[in-house]
Amino acid sequence: MQILASLICGLIFGAGLLISGMTDPQKVLGFLDLFGAWDATLAFVMGGAVAVSAAGFAVARRRSAPAFSARFLWPERSDIDAPLLVGAVLFGIGWSLVGICPGPALVNLAGFTLPIVVFVAAMISGMIGYEFWRRRAATDRIETPAIPSRADG
Repeated sequence: MQILASLICGLIFGAGLLISGMTDPQKVLGFLDLFGAWDATLAFVMGGAVAVSAAGFAVARRRSAPAFSARFLWPERSDIDAPLLVGAVLFGIGWSLVGICPGPALVNLAGFTLPIVVFVAAMISGMIGYEFWRRRAATDRIETPAIPSRADG
């Protein structure tokens, strides 16, 4: 049942992206062009999305248990650290250069155009590369012996 609920949510999300114009890179770039020919329509899309999400979270927080899972999986961290900031900057740079982000890219993948296929391939490569780097860094921290200092004796 959880897979079916996920599929339905994904289809609704994809339909919303299509209807709102978020899958059109030119519309997104027009929204990001604050000092040129600014297209403010996506601000209303984002405002509507935030309102619907806020209402959904308010309802979910009042429930004792989720409908399709054993427990709620709320975020456990609220701090702002370097990886979060770097990721946000990279996302913003990529979005402003290309006019597309991961969700709309996956929706546009149905059209199977070369630019979108290259974008999704690069996106997946970046995800795999990050995961490889993260695991490697964790392994290096575990395997690197601590060097005793003079205070240790």
